[in-house]
This record gives sequence, structure tokens and C-alpha cells, in this order.
Amino acid sequence: MGLFSKRKNNKPDQSANDGPPLPPPPPPQTAPNGTKTDERRLPPRSNSFFRRSSKASSSQASAAQLQALTHKVSIPVPPLPQEDPVGYLRSLNAVRERSSLVYSKALSNQLTHFKVDMGKFEETAAYVVSIIKRDYGSDYASIPPHGRWQHFEAGGVRRLDQMMREWSAEVDTKERTRRLLDLFLVSVLLDAGAGTTWRYKDEAGRIFARSEGLAIASLEMFKAGLFSSDDDQPCQVDAAGLADLNIDIIRDGLQVSNNNPIEGLEGRANILLKLSGALSDNQNFFGDNGRPGNMLVPMERLLNVRFAGMELLTGLPEYRNGGLLMDTGLLVLRSQDVRRGLDQFQENSRSEGQQSMEVVPLFTADDDVVVEWRAVTVGMLDRMLDEVNRQLGLSGEGRLSLAQMLEAGTWKGGREIAEVSRPNTRGPPIMIISDGTVF
Repeated sequence: MGLFSKRKNNKPDQSANDGPPLPPPPPPQTAPNGTKTDERRLPPRSNSFFRRSSKASSSQASAAQLQALTHKVSIPVPPLPQEDPVGYLRSLNAVRERSSLVYSKALSNQLTHFKVDMGKFEETAAYVVSIIKRDYGSDYASIPPHGRWQHFEAGGVRRLDQMMREWSAEVDTKERTRRLLDLFLVSVLLDAGAGTTWRYKDEAGRIFARSEGLAIASLEMFKAGLFSSDDDQPCQVDAAGLADLNIDIIRDGLQVSNNNPIEGLEGRANILLKLSGALSDNQNFFGDNGRPGNMLVPMERLLNVRFAGMELLTGLPEYRNGGLLMDTGLLVLRSQDVRRGLDQFQENSRSEGQQSMEVVPLFTADDDVVVEWRAVTVGMLDRMLDEVNRQLGLSGEGRLSLAQMLEAGTWKGGREIAEVSRPNTRGPPIMIISDGTVF
């Protein structure tokens, strides 16, 4: 199954689309080390690197801990928007509820900035399904949730496992979890769009870009102690260590130069400095030394903890998932916004180091076009999940979760169709001016 339904001539129906034919899923890309990164599957992990003094006692403790932590937890009802608008917007419920207002307009093709062709919806879902089946066959249960962990393993290298094996056997599970929470927080905060030209060479000489490059860069900075104030413990993040950062340290850590520019360098440095202040100002959560890991919400991957309210989390409305909807023709930017975005692209391209090839509309992150695009993407991903599960024939507990669909389907599919649609930059159909703080 591809983006389009099977037909005798094996070509897509162009009757509802004035543009060029949409490409089938491209073959896996070859990494600099010669491995096909999208094709390579890693065997299941072993948690043997966690050292415990007594297998029997630890099994009993783990069972008791798991039972205590995975029982049904009620989620507090969010405040009413008319009574506490800020509190409501900060609640888990708000993103999906507010986005649903935009999505309902999309269903009747009444969006301000985009035309919506729901006739493309099932074909877009079929494209996502084809990506999932190509990479996982029918082993859907093995699909991991979309998250930072997968970015750390770019190129088929288990960097986190390697790092944790280097830690002393005296480092217990809780401290390992603290260290990973430290790492993941700073890594995600550095993960705003890097632009189309930035690259990172890892310690083994392999070259990566975008989210994978940023993940590996942050991991190597973490291992080098750039975020720690304790010389004896480089693998941690603390308030004092972050306070010592400056733009030059971040520039060197990300290997940024005139020939290797990154978008939003100053913004990335500033957000880590602001994190330092937040950690220092909230010692009741982060301890006297201001470590993110001191909040120790145990990671599901390490301690088998389940989090309440997971069903309230929405899909990531960034340019890969949103770009998929545009590159498949499900969303089409209206002509007046195309003209405005292209004018802004041309103006921006005159600046030194800015992209001037593969012209696409460009907007600031707070432009109404981007706000509407992101909001409708949240709603479309929810509905896409239902359709993907239907086409896969999955129901009940066997259904894919939203995070699994993003990992194996929409996010990956959005990246791959961008590589075919814009092969020089592999960028999204809409560019967003990044200051290093927008995700």
C-alpha cells in the first residue's frame, strides 16, 4: 500500500490533484557509515546493566513498586477557561480541546489559511501504513513510542546503553534514572529546528543532521561534563553547571561555524541559562544542587512505571507531521498566504547564510498560518490514528498508540516525502523562522 490506492496501471489518480504525482515511499537512506539507517532494526534491549544486590529481594520490591505506581490515578479536572484562562491553557486538556475547534473547521473546509481535501485522507493514511509495514512487517508491538531515545540511536548505535555500561556498578537504578532525566531535559531543549545546512560529526566520525544530530551533540556534551559543575561527575546537569554556559561554549559543542551555521544559536544558549535559574529557584523539586533528575519521575523504560494521563497527550504538531499533511495534498496553503510567505522567503534569503534554493513559503512561529497549521495537525493526527489502525486491522489492546504511529509512520513518512519533494534541502513545505526556542 502506498499513498494511493492500487490500480491496474499502478499510478495515482490525478483527478483531484493539480500538482505532480505523489511519490511512493522512498528506499531507506544510507548513512555516512554505509548502514541503511531507516531499515536497520535493533534487537530487544536487556536491562542487565542495572546492578542489584539481591535478585529475589529486588524482584519482590519491583513487583510491589510496580503495583503501587501503576494503579488507576485520577487526573485533576482543569479549571474553567472563563474563570482561570492561564491555568486552563496550562492543563493537559487544553491543547486538544482548543485544537479541536480548528479541526472542526477543517472538516468543512472553512480554515482561514488552508484548503482541506478530505478526499486525500485515506490515501495519506495508506501512505503511513505502507511505511509502517515496510519497516515492521506485522510486528507492530515492537514499535517504540516516538521520543528522544530513538534519536540517540541514529545509525543503529545504542549510545545510551554504551554510556551506561561505562558507569560504575555502584551507580544504582535511581541514580541512572536521574542522569537520564538530566540528559533528556537539556537534549530536548536544544532540539528546536536546526535548519537545512547544519551537520554534526560524532566522536566516531559519522555525520548527522537535524534531530538526530542535535541529540548526539547533546549526548556528547553531556558526557564531556559541559552541563555539570562537579568535575568528579560529568554525567549530570545542575544549575551551577548551566549557569557557567555561554554562547561560545554552545557554539563549540554544536560544532557551529561560518561553514556550518545553525538556526537560533543564541536562543539555545539562553534557554539553558533560563533553565539554570528555574532549577535554582525551585529547590523543593530539584534539590539543593538544582538537578532536573532530582524530581525523579521514574522513566517508564527503566523502572516499568506507567504515567497517568498519557491518553491526554497530543501528537507533535511540528513540521514533519504537519508537512506530511501538506505534501500529500490533504492541506493546501491558500494563494494569498503562498504569495506572502514567498515574499518573506525572498527577503530572508538575502541574509547571509540563509537558504536560497527550493523556495517555499516562510513565516514566523507566531504567524497565524503556523498557529492554524499546528492546531489542525493535532486534530488530524488523532483521526489519522483511527484510520491507520483500521487499515492495519488492529483493535482493542492491539491498536497502535499515537506515539507509536508518530514514530513508525507520520513523522518518518513526513521526513521521507520531504526528501523526495525537496531533495536539495529535505526541508518542510513551510519554513518557520527559528530562534532556537520553537519546537
